[in-house]
Amino acid sequence: MQFNPVKYPLLAKIETPEDLRRLPEKALPRLCEELREYIIDVVSVKGGHFGANLGSVELTVAAHYVFDTPHDRLVWDVGHQAYGHKVLTGRRDRFPTIRQYGGLSGFPKRGESEYDTFGVGHSSTSISAALGMAVAARLKGESRKTIAVIGDGALTGGMAFEALNHAGSEDADLLVILNDNQMSIDPNVGALKEYLLDITVSPTYNKLRDEVWHVLTRLKKVAPHLRELVGTVEKSLKSLISSHSNFFESLKFRYFGPVDGHDVLHLVKVLRQLKQLPGPKLLHALTLKGKGYQPAEEQQTKWHATSGFDKLSGLSTAQSSDSPQPPKYQDVFGKSLVELAEKNDKIVVVTPAMPTGSSVTYMMERFPERSFDVGIAEQHAVTFSAGLATEGLRPVCAIYSTFLQRAYDQLIHDVALQKLPVIFAIDRGGLVGADGPTHHGAFDLAYMRLVPNMIISAPMNEQELRNLLYTAQLEHIDRPFAVRYPRGRGVMPHWQTPFEEVPIGKGRILVEGGDVLIISIGHVGNLVQEAVSKLHQQDIYPTHMDARFLKPLDEETLHALLPRFRRVITVEDGTIIGGLGDAVLDFANRHGYPVTLRKLGIPDRFIEHGSQQQLYADCGYDTEGIVAAVKKIMTEVYI
Repeated sequence: MQFNPVKYPLLAKIETPEDLRRLPEKALPRLCEELREYIIDVVSVKGGHFGANLGSVELTVAAHYVFDTPHDRLVWDVGHQAYGHKVLTGRRDRFPTIRQYGGLSGFPKRGESEYDTFGVGHSSTSISAALGMAVAARLKGESRKTIAVIGDGALTGGMAFEALNHAGSEDADLLVILNDNQMSIDPNVGALKEYLLDITVSPTYNKLRDEVWHVLTRLKKVAPHLRELVGTVEKSLKSLISSHSNFFESLKFRYFGPVDGHDVLHLVKVLRQLKQLPGPKLLHALTLKGKGYQPAEEQQTKWHATSGFDKLSGLSTAQSSDSPQPPKYQDVFGKSLVELAEKNDKIVVVTPAMPTGSSVTYMMERFPERSFDVGIAEQHAVTFSAGLATEGLRPVCAIYSTFLQRAYDQLIHDVALQKLPVIFAIDRGGLVGADGPTHHGAFDLAYMRLVPNMIISAPMNEQELRNLLYTAQLEHIDRPFAVRYPRGRGVMPHWQTPFEEVPIGKGRILVEGGDVLIISIGHVGNLVQEAVSKLHQQDIYPTHMDARFLKPLDEETLHALLPRFRRVITVEDGTIIGGLGDAVLDFANRHGYPVTLRKLGIPDRFIEHGSQQQLYADCGYDTEGIVAAVKKIMTEVYI
């Protein structure tokens, strides 16, 4: 797919924001139409984040038009809305490679462009980063502006509140643009959502405020000696009509808005005015997620991100199969949880703003009173779960691996230290594919292994996932229990098997052989099984052990196996530093087993984006990589 300059004549003129700033203002609405259409064209073929990118087109154009980027620093939160930014900043022709192996990242990335001032992927970081840049400019005596664009969903994250609090006390020259579409991935929750809605529905207040502040700002400039009087009037104005905006102003931000985030000409006008004002400012812009594509406007959660689709119908272009297909692991979790909750009324579920992504929606529909979406607040989610556990409930904290990193202290201090039976349903463990290094679940096995009192498990298939969940909620389990599973589909079309208790810390011998021992954990055991079948065709017969538990490790089985095998290979969809391979090696060293061990997994580097299969191959633990490792250790290693 290539950029078509005939179809997008205005966009064809823009290689950088400098070219954008040469356009007359009256051309901006048409440019926004072309930019939005180009995003739709590319994502319909390549897939990617969709709704938020369509909703931020005018904000993107206006910001680059008014501010002197990259000299002025523009910081995006999360990055789900930054496709238009990439197109306008020298990456227009490469845009069709978005999220493809070797192509553009789906998120802003410092190594990709000087216009990507801060690498993102996790939410609620933009204000902190932008404040750091603004303070640095002040310390260095540099005259430049700093702008943070944050969604109302990301504003629910605790880091955003901390940054707002600090920014006001620094009196930094910082503009925060609040991109308010009342959505993150799912509809937003919490008191902040209601607060922003109150602001939105008070047009009289906002019109009066805008007009008065415009007059006061001009008065300051033309009559400096009246500044004290102006300040008094401003304070009186706030006391009179600021009941809706006192949250931001109590943090010493000057609040402006709400404004129509899709009126690019008005946005340009407002941003020019705000550019002249010093100190911390917040512009509240109302946008529509999925703007310009009707199916995405009507079903915003569904169209947050998408695979390829037909532009006219909105239907997926993914190939369907007549034969039964394995389900997604997240759906196995969500549906199994409902089954368990029907039998155990102590089960509750907590998720930090990911009910759809984690398939907690099944539980919300069946047991809404026992289901809690706490917003983008991973730390709170974990400690809230700990509080539920102290009162005898069985909280299931459903969270992506990459986001659990943000609550590591709470995992240690509030859960494990107190030996509370919180169940961690850790989705997207391992390499996740096109979202890349900010979203890979590379570290969870290793960092949880360090923590006392933890039970750490990873199922090889859907049946094992069900059984581990069943085991985790049993009354006699008296400590935190992690069940870690990957992104994507499993291997069992007929997966709803009866629940069975899994002995804690007990693995399985799946294949008996005599040449080499392969120990795997999690879904990559299926790749090992494929490799073993190929090795059998070459008269090589490994033993394959599915560890199931990283902690406690199945020491009984290892004591039985390691005297028989000097050549050992471990396979894990996680970092090889501190994971399964190191656990087995530690065990062998402690007990004097003279093994030569090769660790297959994620190496000591950040893995870029691509399909999961491409990335497994890149890291050397796809089926062919496992076969090659077995043949190499057998021919090159001598004990």
